[in-house]
Amino acid sequence: MYTARLFAALLLAVVCLATQEEYDNDILEEGITLTDSQYGSLWPLPQKVQMSTVVFKLSGASFQIVDAKESSSGASCSLLQNAYRRYFEYIFPSARKQGHVKKKTPASAVSELQVWITSADTECDGFPNVTSDESCECFSSSLKSINRTEISDFPRFAHRGVLLDTSRHFLPIKVILANLEAMAWNKFNVFHWHIVDDPSFPYLSRTFPQLSQQGAFHPYTHVYTPSDVKMIIEFARLRGIRVVPEFDTPGHTQSWGKGQKDLLTPCYSGASPSGSFGPVNPILNTTYEFMSMFFKEVSTVFPDAYIHLGGDEVDFNCWKSNPDIQKFMEQQGFGTDYSKLESLYIQRILDIVSSTNKHYLIWQEVFDNGVKLKQDTVVNVWIGNKVEEELQKVTEAGFTTILSAPWYLDYISYGQDWQKYYLAEPLGFKGTDAQKKLVVGGEACLWGEYVDATNLTPRLWPRASAVAERLWSDKDVRDLNDAYSRLAQHRCRMVQRGIPAEPLFSGYCAYEYKGV
Repeated sequence: MYTARLFAALLLAVVCLATQEEYDNDILEEGITLTDSQYGSLWPLPQKVQMSTVVFKLSGASFQIVDAKESSSGASCSLLQNAYRRYFEYIFPSARKQGHVKKKTPASAVSELQVWITSADTECDGFPNVTSDESCECFSSSLKSINRTEISDFPRFAHRGVLLDTSRHFLPIKVILANLEAMAWNKFNVFHWHIVDDPSFPYLSRTFPQLSQQGAFHPYTHVYTPSDVKMIIEFARLRGIRVVPEFDTPGHTQSWGKGQKDLLTPCYSGASPSGSFGPVNPILNTTYEFMSMFFKEVSTVFPDAYIHLGGDEVDFNCWKSNPDIQKFMEQQGFGTDYSKLESLYIQRILDIVSSTNKHYLIWQEVFDNGVKLKQDTVVNVWIGNKVEEELQKVTEAGFTTILSAPWYLDYISYGQDWQKYYLAEPLGFKGTDAQKKLVVGGEACLWGEYVDATNLTPRLWPRASAVAERLWSDKDVRDLNDAYSRLAQHRCRMVQRGIPAEPLFSGYCAYEYKGV
């Protein structure tokens, strides 16, 4: 049981109901009728909620969060104590400004919330992982006069991720941390960090510092140092979030080549080099020597059991133009099937990463091109056409699967596009129960071509919140009217806490965003 995530679930209703805000609408889009949800502002909706007529009060002057006597975790668990402080401030946002001022406490006020960790392994000092138990049972009440609520909760899917792209535009650490905080509020538990790509290489490698010196937008101001990465991982850990880095090869590597000589394939125009470069050169021993040393470092910097290795969108034209690669293809008996060359490269990389005792995720093209994969490979399905057919094929082959295709949030449109994200069903494909169990979750992806620190957060939230509930709540939770009521209030809650989440439609929040 991962302590931070369990505690977050335990206090879900406390925080949701304690900070419930107004959101007024006179006219909504066709098909949506505004009605107050019986569940208030709970988001994502727990698996089981029972609300009674019993009313409690909370007072910031007397209320405290404590370890239950029976709990297997106590004051020595800094992860829990950190969470207690955060959640107290969520419930009583004025407490930080005013300090602890003794006031008269209502006789009916609840004085404390006891947190009882039942697992023998509290993982207080460890990192969240794919097998972390996020289930909880609790009684919940909140500020002012709110009904007592009984909650039994657990996630529908174990992998609930957000992908952020820090290559196409550099994202300052402050922005990443703010969105990790928002991820925790929405019960996301994986930060898929697409850290490098063609445009820039902001990861500062200790082993190969020239990669960021030459490949970043700026070698000092637009890089993530080892201490930066460590801070982001620890900030995420305290919120029950895994950090899974992606280092995508052999394509999407133009920035790599600026700092690593001979890594990329020289392209040819006729018999002469054109001066441009293509994907990683898969025929040189030096390529694999470099990758071995690089991924050895990555495996020590990022503690998660998984690394995303990409493998998507490899353009074969440069390989086809290169005479040395043509000769290699002939020697290997590959003919003109360059997917075989790609497979040879990918298999070597998978072996290198496996040797560091890491597992790996790959984009679906690696599977589609017939690369020999180990059975514990996780296939990330992202291509938007024939999604159900792809899910059927991947799971039929026995591979664990993550779905991203319906949730590319960089595609924007007029109106309430959160609804289509909300209604997307990960298990809507034809397959056996065993196949569907292999789909372990999904990710909301925000690619960075048109997104930087100025607009990332409002574009991400609350649209990603719709994905969060789809991945957490029961499959039958699909009522758009009920979802709108809760999501509008949840959006206001995020705004009150300093996240500039964009509005769903016309309306207002009692506490509007005040700017930076």
